[in-house]
Amino acid sequence: MKYTVLDYLEETAEKFPDKTAFADVTSSITWKELTEKAKALSCVIAEHFKPGEAVPVMTDKNVKTVTYFFAALYAGCFYSFFDATFPDTRLTSMFTTLDASSVIADRRFEKKLSGLNVTPVFTDQVEQLLSENNYAYSAERRLSIIDTDAVYANFTSGSTGVPKAVAVSHRSVIDFIQCFTETFEISPEENIANQAPFDFDVSVKDIFSAVFTGATVHLVPKMFFSMPVKLLDYLEERQITTLIWAVSALCMVSTLNGFSYKVPTSLKKIMFSGEVMPKKQLDIWKQYVPSAQYVNLYGPTEITCNCTYFKIPADADYEVLPIGIPFKNERVFLLDENDTLVTEKNTEGELCVSGTCVALGYINNEEKTASVFTQNPVQKKRFERIYRTGDLAKYGDDGLLYYIGRKDTQIKHMGHRIELGEIEGAVSKHPNITRTCCIFAENKITAFYTGTETEKKEIVTLIKQTLPAYMVPSDFIWVKEFPMTKNGKTDKKALEAMLNESA
Repeated sequence: MKYTVLDYLEETAEKFPDKTAFADVTSSITWKELTEKAKALSCVIAEHFKPGEAVPVMTDKNVKTVTYFFAALYAGCFYSFFDATFPDTRLTSMFTTLDASSVIADRRFEKKLSGLNVTPVFTDQVEQLLSENNYAYSAERRLSIIDTDAVYANFTSGSTGVPKAVAVSHRSVIDFIQCFTETFEISPEENIANQAPFDFDVSVKDIFSAVFTGATVHLVPKMFFSMPVKLLDYLEERQITTLIWAVSALCMVSTLNGFSYKVPTSLKKIMFSGEVMPKKQLDIWKQYVPSAQYVNLYGPTEITCNCTYFKIPADADYEVLPIGIPFKNERVFLLDENDTLVTEKNTEGELCVSGTCVALGYINNEEKTASVFTQNPVQKKRFERIYRTGDLAKYGDDGLLYYIGRKDTQIKHMGHRIELGEIEGAVSKHPNITRTCCIFAENKITAFYTGTETEKKEIVTLIKQTLPAYMVPSDFIWVKEFPMTKNGKTDKKALEAMLNESA
């Protein structure tokens, strides 16, 4: 019986000792090397962190960083990746939330950390200690880990402006990754291209899918995602088979005509999440890479990556993609405003999730944890913990789940409740327009779009065929490309700032 992700790491290292586990642009590490190095590093980590504590890691995105993640686990702790580009106030809040007084960091971030109330343990110091001392790894801490201990903590934005730290357990990671790798038949021969930053939970699928199967993860340089030619060269050179990317990363390739230069020949699985995939962009990918299996994934950080999926049939032509069906280890259901189960088709409700995938909660935030990690209101006989996502969804005529939008982002305009996603879908049907993002501010709707700049009258004429007058945007603003957050999503705050600048 395997109780921790380290059990799977050691099993894979035994099966494939000399196979490459992780590779960046300049280095790589085998499964045997990864396990041995992580154990050695854990000896130093154990001198600075107590069992069960968070180990913040502020390093570059490379093979070394992954090794420190597993070193933290061997030390009986959990890891949390910190992005050094974040403002000091946000980083301070994150350290405070985790009760962290120390951080594993690259030396080049010394100046950044000097202004924060935290003690850096620099990676070059760790390496020096390892070379100068004869550390003997002890399994004592590793054997004390139980399946409900945390593996990692990822931060999500908070409505109060204070980020929330979501703690996810070994049991949740094990059950989800087992289900994920079985559902999509991830094999040891696969080459996975990691796009997501390490503080974004998509990276969890990349890292642990490899740990559970023996596949190889290639850490793609961030700069390549603004350079489609280099990116496609990289995918071909590394013979990448599997992409688990944010929608915006895929759209960058298709919007900037990357396929006119090169079409990767090795791609077999293309999965995406984070935003709604525009039909036009998906069609471009399917045109140039027709043999790949395309999958729409859905799920918030609080339920261990994803809770539903939809394998898109090769001949399907969906205007709006379903988010599909639940993974087999999770129960997904809809509740109306009265906490009554929604079973009727085309009736919206809040999407709720139960099962082993549900996270431990928000670290040091009992009030927020209690508000969204609750007892299932329709389960009267026993305790069943659920996560209320705050997302609205419905069952379509085909019985599949369809995402509608956020409960807290539905707007009230001219006396009507409006989902901005419906407007975005209508605008994007114009042949000149590739993507649309609507912003509601100053009591008016503004539609930003990419593609070819088009007369407002022409767009309005089209969307009035499907939308009532109160849903027609007041303004349409063309942009060459949407600004993106570090997690690969459309940066709506940047678009709002553009509105304010033009006001």
